[in-house]
Amino acid sequence: MIKFGTDGWRGIIGEDFTFNNVRIVTQAIADYLKSAKRRGHILLGYDSRFLSNKYAEVAAGVMAGNGIKVILGGSPLPTPLVSFTIRDMKLPGGVMVTASHNPPIFNGIKFKADFGGSPDEKITNKIEGYLFKNDVRTIPLEEGRRKGLITAADDGIVDKYCKCLRSYLNMNAIRKSHIKILVDTMYGTGNGYIERVLKGTNCRVDAIHQGYDVLFGGVNPEPIAKNLLYLSEVIQKGYYDIGIATDGDGDRIGAMTPEGRFINPHQILSLLLLHFIENRKWTGSVAKTISSTYLINKIASRYGIKLYETPVGFKHIADLMRKEDILIGGEESGGLGFKGYTYERDGILSGLLLIEMMSVRRKGIIEILKDVEKEFGRFCYEREDMEYPDKLKKRMVRVLKKNPPRKLSGKNVIELKSYDGIKFICEDDSWLLLRLSGTEPILRIYAEADSKEKVLGLIKAGKRLAFSV
Repeated sequence: MIKFGTDGWRGIIGEDFTFNNVRIVTQAIADYLKSAKRRGHILLGYDSRFLSNKYAEVAAGVMAGNGIKVILGGSPLPTPLVSFTIRDMKLPGGVMVTASHNPPIFNGIKFKADFGGSPDEKITNKIEGYLFKNDVRTIPLEEGRRKGLITAADDGIVDKYCKCLRSYLNMNAIRKSHIKILVDTMYGTGNGYIERVLKGTNCRVDAIHQGYDVLFGGVNPEPIAKNLLYLSEVIQKGYYDIGIATDGDGDRIGAMTPEGRFINPHQILSLLLLHFIENRKWTGSVAKTISSTYLINKIASRYGIKLYETPVGFKHIADLMRKEDILIGGEESGGLGFKGYTYERDGILSGLLLIEMMSVRRKGIIEILKDVEKEFGRFCYEREDMEYPDKLKKRMVRVLKKNPPRKLSGKNVIELKSYDGIKFICEDDSWLLLRLSGTEPILRIYAEADSKEKVLGLIKAGKRLAFSV
């Protein structure tokens, strides 16, 4: 089965992610592009996973076989760079061969629309409708090059992307600061970009887990606390002011304090929202997914800005950003998008904006975090993923919606949301969300409260509820 999840199609290499299935998916994308009368070159990028370059070449052959011209990346590229280039060159779309943050045995394909972001369900449904509909049309790579249908991307796209990042940032403030940064790109495609953007400033940038490794050093390339233990260990030696981590394809962020404490994506989203409001003096609304922190609600209320909440998946955020004046949009997994930029999440820019915030406020990241907690209260968050029986999946939301718990961890449940999984919100603003993953065969349990103990209690309650249906 080939099924598009929250952000493209993913599968296990050699099992369902095969060269033949890549041809089938690419043919469906080509059929969609032709039906939508999208003309022009398609940018085709890939990450540093096993055989990603070869899968990309196969996809290029299919595009060329359908008479669609392709600009093929010559080395691994971050997804946000591909999205930026689509908009910069006014291309009809792009394809990225990547499984993002998933384990090394996975690979995947993301389609990017002409606006440089994840398409909405209308487009992905159309692409899925073309699966297996038409025979695959393909030509050999060399023939495509000889006919001028396949050309190589030059280094200029990297230069333009970095130039765009510098133009978006307050480089004057950053240039004067002397922030020491430790970067962990987790052997992914974000390698070298923060260093390149900050070259010539007074900032010091060092990196770990540089280069490319198809096994990502034995750690899933997802910038969450359990995968950043070495970053935490190194930064605790006392030399650096902040740690910045990006995922396998560079579109998600994680961060670390000098104490080696993980700064989760909820905190990063909140910090940058405050930075845009208080320091940049920008106006607009904020968008978050259903699994994101309630702290955003409190900030929005404090400053009188409109808050949008969407299902999980950055495509919903991107769709809102195209229609509304959104300052910042983000999801709990570390994908953030920004006003006046592309309609795409960018882990590299997110990290640079944290550095900008520290530079403008002339404060360390620990002091900034303490200021926010003093002003808005404490928010502790946990997510636990677990395998979940197929027989329970279809009825979980239906049963819990009909018979919701009256209390969770001793607090009254005052609101229920069921448009993406099922979420219980309590009288003290703590909450619990049960949601089936869109890309993996697991149940995700999310919880937030004002203490670690309460959060763990909510997670435990979530497990009981999940197996009681």
